[in-house]
Amino acid sequence: MAIKRVLVIDDEDDIREVAQVTLEIMAGLDVITARSSQEGLMKAEQEQPNAILLDVMMPGMDGMAAFQWLQKNPATQHIPVILLTAKVQPADRIRFAALGVQAVIAKPFKPSQFVSQFLEILGWTP
Repeated sequence: MAIKRVLVIDDEDDIREVAQVTLEIMAGLDVITARSSQEGLMKAEQEQPNAILLDVMMPGMDGMAAFQWLQKNPATQHIPVILLTAKVQPADRIRFAALGVQAVIAKPFKPSQFVSQFLEILGWTP
């Protein structure tokens, strides 16, 4: 079985690093990162990851605008997107789900819980 590749798009260096290291070490995934929506959109199209972990609140193009671009692009619309955000009110979850977001993971997160939640959302058993 091929190793699955995940793209983590987040403007916060520490969140990006923790997500990358945690997913690589605890789940054996191949993780690529981007520090902005624009960089992430380019990498999503070029690298064709199996899933994208996308921060909602970023300067410039926010995560929701990036998500909409991913959905409109035939090269990336098939890639499941999980949002990473501190905004996890029920109304926000409903709005995100209505837009086609796979799921939402709340910030801050505990690395061990994050990995199991991430894998469970995608149906990737360790």
